[in-house]
Amino acid sequence: MTERTLRELLESVREGRRTVDEAVTSLRKMPFEDIGFAKIDHHRGVRCGFPEVIYSEGKTSEQVVAIFGRCAESGANVLATRASRDVFQRVAEKHSDAQYNPAARTITLRQVDRPADDSSNGTIAIVAAGTSDIPIAEEAKVVADLMDQETSTLYDVGVAGIHRLFAHAEALQSANVIVVVAGMEGALASVVGGLVDCPVVAVPTSIGYGASFHGLAALLAMLNSCASGVTVVNIDNGFGAGYAAALINRRSHGRGDPKP
Repeated sequence: MTERTLRELLESVREGRRTVDEAVTSLRKMPFEDIGFAKIDHHRGVRCGFPEVIYSEGKTSEQVVAIFGRCAESGANVLATRASRDVFQRVAEKHSDAQYNPAARTITLRQVDRPADDSSNGTIAIVAAGTSDIPIAEEAKVVADLMDQETSTLYDVGVAGIHRLFAHAEALQSANVIVVVAGMEGALASVVGGLVDCPVVAVPTSIGYGASFHGLAALLAMLNSCASGVTVVNIDNGFGAGYAAALINRRSHGRGDPKP
């Protein structure tokens, strides 16, 4: 349940389209539902503006399908991350409208239409240093898209060929928030941060040779960035970056002038 669906429920009671008992039945699962192996936080959409997300790794297909189904019953959008195609196929047996992004390894089920007035105040640019970083970038994009934010992508624009990045200077400078995804030495976040006047959410990836230590080198480089306005999420956390960027973009609505 989200704040929007809660408001719709209360409006329906006020207008007589639902009885109080029917509303109580709808609210009975709040704040969480205990299904034995999981406690599903149906109240999170009201508190945080987006429903609980299903992290699929480490769960059985049966567990993901069960949690996905309970989340779908609320009428809200549903997102499962780090899901295999086999898990998606099991979910799709019960939810034919579910969509799978093989690069991001995400399963999405959109049940709430994007607002007609679109509260987005600009574009979130998703920037990936190399082709190998695209899966994490795609995860960030899927999350931001499902949170009703406009996104654009710039892929394979790392510092090894920095002219590729500068060719997109106008797109970078017109973005409202930028997510920068990079492995190896993670230098791209600092470069982008020095070119723009908007928040930059940096995502270190585990891509790189031995001394990159599975993303630790990129993480430390991003944390030590001298570019102001760069914040950093955990290694390979495209979900966290997309979510944070969407929240920033939402909050910017009506506060200051939007980017042209």
